[in-house]
Amino acid sequence: MWVELRRGSVVESRHRVHVAVVDSEGRLVQQAGDPGCVTFWRSAAKPFQALPLVTDGVADAFRLSREDLALACASHSSEPAHVARAREMLQKCGCSERDLMCGPHRPLSDAVAKDYETRGVRLTAVYSNCSGKHAGMLALARQHGWPTEFYARLEHPVQQRCLAEVSRATDIAPQSIGVAVDGCGVACFAVPLRGMALAYTRIHPRLLEAMVMHPELIAGEGRPCTEMMRAHPGRVVTKVGAEGVYSAFLVREQLGVTLKVEDGHGPSAALAMAAVLAELGLKPQPASLVASPVMNSRGERVGELRVNGSLTK
Repeated sequence: MWVELRRGSVVESRHRVHVAVVDSEGRLVQQAGDPGCVTFWRSAAKPFQALPLVTDGVADAFRLSREDLALACASHSSEPAHVARAREMLQKCGCSERDLMCGPHRPLSDAVAKDYETRGVRLTAVYSNCSGKHAGMLALARQHGWPTEFYARLEHPVQQRCLAEVSRATDIAPQSIGVAVDGCGVACFAVPLRGMALAYTRIHPRLLEAMVMHPELIAGEGRPCTEMMRAHPGRVVTKVGAEGVYSAFLVREQLGVTLKVEDGHGPSAALAMAAVLAELGLKPQPASLVASPVMNSRGERVGELRVNGSLTK
């Protein structure tokens, strides 16, 4: 499977896509490229980094709502509602923005970023797309009586707890999982695509409910994760990761999917996931995810990104 950029009638570039589709028994049912490709899961691992909030009693202890759990799994757009919920999560566990170890960055939504730039909004750590995940990690530390200082360090019990859940969900021993530092400062995990896909068939029911009921919190307006989930309410969870990674769970079919665009091209990953979901029976997909226009500096359409190829058994 490839995502091709066509400029006029010429293919200007190709982005190779590796895909693993796995059932709940761990069987590889469809694939493209190398389903055993090992890469970092990045933000697509968030539902498993959030899992201790449920299994360790954190959500109940601090009265975290379904919306709070959704934000803990999110790569949100820093919309005002996202930021307000992250602040509320921090308040519930007795922490503040000063405790966050994720750095601020430009919002992932261009519309939100331009609005904040126009209004002169000062971006702080709580505006990070990962602030819900970090707020959840602080709550986990509070629940266990672990230090909240330096909770992002790889050796901290919070990060080791997340590693244990990733190991359990993927059926891969902790010592066989590659561990490095993610963009927001916490641990990220390198495992084969088929292990990631298997994990998505095992999403905890409370987290699954939170994600399917609140797609607007998982990403935001105009973002692919939210658009794909809204197109098929209750049928699918989709979660983006950096560097061309995407994971999904088809609820009715009980299938987990993870893909990796080999060169890390993010827009290609969203198109590829929409194409894979359509091939697995979730049709139609949002028009913006069937093909992506390529525009020049005058706003003229001069080409498009489009998926070429299909899954094999």
